[in-house]
Amino acid sequence: MGDCGTEVEFDLLDLAIQKIINKAKAVREKAYCPYSKFSVGAALLCDDGTIIDGCNVENVSYGLTICAERTAICKAVSQGQKVFKCIAICAEMKDKFVGPCGACRQVLAEFNLNLDVYLCKPNNEIVKTSVAQLLPLSFTPIWVSFSS
Repeated sequence: MGDCGTEVEFDLLDLAIQKIINKAKAVREKAYCPYSKFSVGAALLCDDGTIIDGCNVENVSYGLTICAERTAICKAVSQGQKVFKCIAICAEMKDKFVGPCGACRQVLAEFNLNLDVYLCKPNNEIVKTSVAQLLPLSFTPIWVSFSS
């Protein structure tokens, strides 16, 4: 991933991080992706320790598809969660790590530009990055910029 992240060992990660990675891997299996066959799972670790997961949900009208990351954010907000510690995103693209799309990067930046992002493959290869690294020169609300 170049300078956008650092590879990390699963076994050396904090137990809470291991838990969200495992949750992202598990929820990936529930993805609804009949068109692309590209399943993605995401899990957010909220400030109070709650874990909220999400998977991608495709639609025959492709523009209506919702990504795993935005599914997790929407579920979290609907449950009263708005402060996040980190997110794990699990997808499989052979030798490449899969980062969030531009829309998901922007949605994540809305809540925490310094949010840690763990990109993982089903085999537990992991890269740690952040929303700020993934979305340089980001467009954020003023309160996000000052609260970080």
